[in-house]
Amino acid sequence: MPAPGIPLADIFAAANSLREEGFIEEYALGGALAAIRYTEPFTTYDADIFFIPVDSGLSAGIPAIYQHLQRLGHTIDREHTIVGGFPVQWLATAGLTEEAVREAQSIEFESIPGRIMRAEHLIAIAASVGRLKDRARIEQMLEQTEFDRSLLDAILQRHHLKLPDR
Repeated sequence: MPAPGIPLADIFAAANSLREEGFIEEYALGGALAAIRYTEPFTTYDADIFFIPVDSGLSAGIPAIYQHLQRLGHTIDREHTIVGGFPVQWLATAGLTEEAVREAQSIEFESIPGRIMRAEHLIAIAASVGRLKDRARIEQMLEQTEFDRSLLDAILQRHHLKLPDR
């Protein structure tokens, strides 16, 4: 984890900087890139960093986040920040994704601390989105990942979700 060419240490460093400077409360890597930690690698085109805003008024938050990242030398390309040549999408949390960030696991990558969503939350988030590629990710994770089934069931129940029929 991750696939070669993905600058995960740089991405974690950027997210850590946002937290240290008070732009965000907490963050975690989610989406396809996080799923690669638990499954066989597959192609992904960006990193999804979910963050808990310091306050609920995001109107000033996203521009300030982008400005800070630009001061660090990263560029902006539409909805992505380019970190180490790789697109990163910064996504504010609510409900299930906020829970996933709060309960994320701390890891270290190339001596840089970071946070990554648990497999159970990744499965639940994919179930909440329900796109074809999310269904495929659920199937892959159920088959290839060691996860806590009782924790997954509790998350699904708490957020009124169910897994797609197999």
